[in-house]
Formats: sequence, structure tokens, C-alpha cells
Amino acid sequence: MILPDHEIRKLLGEGKIRIEPLELDKQLQPAWVDLRLGSEFSRFKYTEEPFIDSRQPKEHTKTYDTRGKRFVLHPREFVLGITMERVTLPGDIAAYIDGRSSLGRLGITAHITSGWVDPGFSGRLVLEISNMGKMPVIVYPGMRMCKILFFNLNSPAEVPYNRKKDAKYANQETVGQSKIHEDK
Repeated sequence: MILPDHEIRKLLGEGKIRIEPLELDKQLQPAWVDLRLGSEFSRFKYTEEPFIDSRQPKEHTKTYDTRGKRFVLHPREFVLGITMERVTLPGDIAAYIDGRSSLGRLGITAHITSGWVDPGFSGRLVLEISNMGKMPVIVYPGMRMCKILFFNLNSPAEVPYNRKKDAKYANQETVGQSKIHEDK
């Protein structure tokens, strides 16, 4: 079941869930917490290569730090962004990231495929952002970009994300490229 506001507030107060920095009165909603957009973006480079090989690591993006200034998302563009907040979950709570309707109505998707946040995860969340519309849209670091919903597990995970030997994105603090090539 999805946790409601009063349970989220209690877990934040106990330090069981950590979201830092957090303006609780502005970000806590009825059944989720709004997360804000950070200042770092990764945009795909134009290239003459015919494809990206998922088994061969190669730098296909250029990272930008806007230092708090606006960022233009062009029509049909896909970029990686990152949340301002660092999220830390215990072994018995999982979460899911979802976009905001207000941005969706502008054609902006804040997260496309990997919205699941594993029990035991700690780090800033990388967002898959696309402009599905026909006009450029400006987004701003610090704006509420997505929401995070929390779920109680029936019991703690036997091996939470922070204890997995192959946890590729544990403690991430910056926008990073795919590490799928590390899959065994």
C-alpha cells in the first residue's frame, strides 16, 4: 500500500526515510513528497555513429551544470537530470518516482522507465526527462519536477540495495551515464 502523508511525516521524523534537503511544508503532499530538479543535466551528443552499443561503455552525453539557471528542453529531446534531494530508504520501504501532471500538460515527462527505487537505496535520483511536445519548454532548477511515493514491504529485503555487491548506482550524487555494460 502507498503510505499517506501522516505516515511519511512520521517516518521522516524518525529518520527511517531521509530526504535532504527538504521543505516539508511545501513538498509533502497527501500520499507523496514532491522532489525538486537539480542543476545538472546530461544531453546526448550529435554523432555520426550508427548506434549505441549497450555492452561497450562510451561517453555519449555531455553534462551541463546550469548553476541554478534555466534549462531549455527542445521538442522530442531526451535528457538526464537529477533531483536536488538525496533520498535514503531503509530495507523495508521501496519507492516509485512519477511525473507531475502540471508538467505533463506541457509535454514534459519527468521519468519514463526506471521509476522504481529499491529498498536500501541512498543517493540523488537521476531523472529521464523528455519533451514530447511541439515547442521548447524551459525548466528551472529548484522547481518541483516529480513525486516520490513510498511502499511498505511485508518484511525487510534480505539483501537491500545498499548491501548488493553489484549496486551500480548506490550513493550517486551526479548525473551519470548508463552502466548496463556492467551487467553480468
